Amino acid sequence: MLQNIRDNSQGVVAKVIIGLIVAVFALWGVESIIGGFVATPPVAEVNGEEINDLQLQMSVQNLLATMGPDAGALDPGLVEDIALNQLIDEVVLRQAAERSALAVSSARIDQFILNSPQFQINGVFDSDLAVRTMTSQGMSVPMFREDLGRRMMLSQIANAYAGSNFLTSGELEQLVELQQQTRDIRYIAIPIGTRTLGAAISDERIGDYYEENQEDFREPETVVVRYVVLDQDVIAEEIAVAPEELLARYEQERGEYQGAAEKRASHILFETFGISEEEALEQARAARRRLADGEDFAALALELSSDTISGEEGGDIGYTDGTAFPPEIESALDELALGEVSGPVVSEFGVHLVQLTEDTQDAYPPFEEVSARIERDLKSSEVELIYSARLEDLSNLAFESGDLSTISEQLNLPVLTSAAFGRNGGADIFSDPAVVAAAFSDEVLFDGNNSDVLELDDTRAAVLRVEQFNESHIRPLEEVQAEIAVLLRTEMEREAAANLGNEVLTALESGEDLEALLAANELEWVEESEVSRNGGIRVNPEISRHVFSMSRPEQQPLHDSLTLSNGTFVLVELSAVNPGSLEDVPEDQRRTLAQSLSADLGNNDFQRYLQTLRENAEITRQETIFDLGEALP
Repeated sequence: MLQNIRDNSQGVVAKVIIGLIVAVFALWGVESIIGGFVATPPVAEVNGEEINDLQLQMSVQNLLATMGPDAGALDPGLVEDIALNQLIDEVVLRQAAERSALAVSSARIDQFILNSPQFQINGVFDSDLAVRTMTSQGMSVPMFREDLGRRMMLSQIANAYAGSNFLTSGELEQLVELQQQTRDIRYIAIPIGTRTLGAAISDERIGDYYEENQEDFREPETVVVRYVVLDQDVIAEEIAVAPEELLARYEQERGEYQGAAEKRASHILFETFGISEEEALEQARAARRRLADGEDFAALALELSSDTISGEEGGDIGYTDGTAFPPEIESALDELALGEVSGPVVSEFGVHLVQLTEDTQDAYPPFEEVSARIERDLKSSEVELIYSARLEDLSNLAFESGDLSTISEQLNLPVLTSAAFGRNGGADIFSDPAVVAAAFSDEVLFDGNNSDVLELDDTRAAVLRVEQFNESHIRPLEEVQAEIAVLLRTEMEREAAANLGNEVLTALESGEDLEALLAANELEWVEESEVSRNGGIRVNPEISRHVFSMSRPEQQPLHDSLTLSNGTFVLVELSAVNPGSLEDVPEDQRRTLAQSLSADLGNNDFQRYLQTLRENAEITRQETIFDLGEALP
């Protein structure tokens, strides 16, 4: 096909068409160049000050960066709207600061930059790093300083509100009374069970439910695709490595391997400075006898060793790979078992008693343990070359061929068939959003083309085409009849539990004796005192939340009911409300609580101030031309 295109492109008509295309591109290019000098309209105006598209783009990018990898799932219009609102807030705040003659000095800006960890290396400011960091953010140094000064000025306003608020002791006490409040309750739980098993569910009732709730049984549209996968692991299986080649590489690696065997030693040194070698040897022998009698090596090193530095460490002189210590000590260590002490060893430094304290051997692993890894290493470069070549062939064949059989024959790839999956994806490679998007793209789904090559990861790629498209449909009644029966039975059980609960509640409020009714239905009161707002581990959170929504009881306990999410009907009796006490809160927690509440109040004041600025400002928002398709990752 590609050759036909090349052959046909040599004709006169083809050259005329190509000429027209070139002319169109030339005109488009001229228009683009001219358009580059024409200012785009502002996306908003705040009190006559324009916010341009470039500012909005930067605000969107900054916002997306704070959202992390999930930003791509957000609605682009929503992201743009949030970013524009942030810009408007900044402008109205800055204008208010300028009207109030607020400013940040150059010295303070410089000090902030000097103290910023992102511009420091080992705690010291580095100018080159600072310039590179600013440049990576798309700013020159003056631009960065201007932006920083503006943000510092805006933070002054926010901090002024947050820092100037305060909390009185009465307000703190009142708040603690509410937050630390507990309640005394008892309740009866009536779970759904088998109260309605004797009542049959008619086909007519099932049919009526089906007709009234058909959308609940709608199956989404799905596709079944045929696909091929190019896999480096499969290619590796095609390549054979001779056993002698594996063994040769193993011997090469083992020969090049430098074992990391290390030994750790301690010593007691008797220097020969000022005494004869024989006297030093006698001192060493006497010390060894003391060791043999059970005295501790570290204690003797501290007492006797001329090497006072190692003596303070129990005689420890560190690790050796066979070359760190004098040859005489290395030879002695080679003969010692772990924990054993040598006889007197003479070196240029004096006479030593040497103890082996650690011995780590890192021998090269046997062939059986590393042969699989060596085989992968030997194959890897060849596999990557073959994979790269076949990937190019796969791309060309996917474009040129009208089915997958040609790809399968030429690249020896089996054609696989998926299970049906919808736009939410399926199993295996169809959990990849890019693969799902390709399957439901217009080119593949409606035009019947092969997909482009889909690189699943660094070692696998796939091409797919739709085999079958299943439109969204309502499942037939016969297929969902059992499901509807379960739903109706559950609803009947909920109603039965609620009816029994209301019967108990009516009896309770009328002053009747409940013992017989509770016993007949195997129910009992559960009593809980001092229940907190979160319920803890004792009380279901749904019950505790409901209890704290009830009014304070006056003379008599209050009664109420609720149905839990699992269908259980709960009858609640609230007997007492116990206010929290500031005296029960430790002093440090009081301070933390007061600071947190004060900051919250200050933030609320700041938000109200900002809202007032916005309400009093003349804000005009234009239809933005920013394309978030390029911004979203």
